[in-house]
Amino acid sequence: MFNSQSGSSFSLIVHPTGKFDNSALASQHLQVQPIAAAMGAEICGVDIRNVSDDAFSEIQAALFRHKMIYFRRQDVSAGDQEAFASRFGAFAEDAYTQGVPGHPNVQPVVREADEKGVMIFGSGWHTDSPFLTEPPAISMLRSIEVPPFGGDTQWANSALVFAQLSEPLQMFLMSLKVHMSMDKVLNQAQQDEINDSPIGRLAATRDMLELPQDLLKKVTGNFHPLVRKHPITGELALYCDTTYAALESAALAADSLLEQSVSSNDTRTRWVGAIVPNAWPHFEANRMDEYWAEVAGFANQVGGEYDAIFLSQASMLGAATLCQHDKVITTPKLGVQRLIEGTPCA
Repeated sequence: MFNSQSGSSFSLIVHPTGKFDNSALASQHLQVQPIAAAMGAEICGVDIRNVSDDAFSEIQAALFRHKMIYFRRQDVSAGDQEAFASRFGAFAEDAYTQGVPGHPNVQPVVREADEKGVMIFGSGWHTDSPFLTEPPAISMLRSIEVPPFGGDTQWANSALVFAQLSEPLQMFLMSLKVHMSMDKVLNQAQQDEINDSPIGRLAATRDMLELPQDLLKKVTGNFHPLVRKHPITGELALYCDTTYAALESAALAADSLLEQSVSSNDTRTRWVGAIVPNAWPHFEANRMDEYWAEVAGFANQVGGEYDAIFLSQASMLGAATLCQHDKVITTPKLGVQRLIEGTPCA
């Protein structure tokens, strides 16, 4: 069903869980056609080379609502892409390439048919460059040459994923940070062939005694909140992936194992998440001894109330030996399994 004035769809497109509404809002300057219940919409009736301010406001609103939007049959150059993308905000650093000639903010992603490298750039589930101090908020992709089959891009609505979690698990995850690093990508790339591509240039570092400083920073990475609040919509979403997240997800491993335990033993385990006061400034200043002491001190202060202490961040590992509790979990899956079985944790 369409509104004859604006051309925007008013059909309800709600995810089967009821946790996300992907229906299009009314618009005056373009047509928005949702493509699935989980996320995504196609924007029609607009040429991105010539977009009025009013039309752009509707495009931006559609992006934030649907998470990912398409513009098909657009005849645009690298300059047009750069100009349109700049309307969403300042450009972020690109972690892998230096742009195309004349357009430093347009990054080439190329895979030739005869390339022999095993690793395919961007093939794993990921959010772009989360190991940076300030990761990019929005990415714009433009296809120039696509294969006759394959090569599709998949997307996931991490706000919908978070909304489907139980409230106790949501609260637990909101207390955590995730370590994002380029380490896994670099290790995989170093096994590949050396050439003038993002993966090939990383492969060329395999014989280096020391990594270049800029690359070392990306491998060291950054800690970010595991749950992010969107600055415009206010939605909460998971900020994690399988490409750059440096550790197994402690919370999801725990939730899975505890679910098995409850179903088999008819028990209930209550998780209580907590942020350690005064610890983070020590970590940011690389004062690890003081950081671990703060973590252990807090654990010792409250630990008597609980059956086990769960150190959910890799950075907290050094605090384990300072904790007085007899059950301190540091390895998510193994630790929770041992807690369930009643065997010692370490």
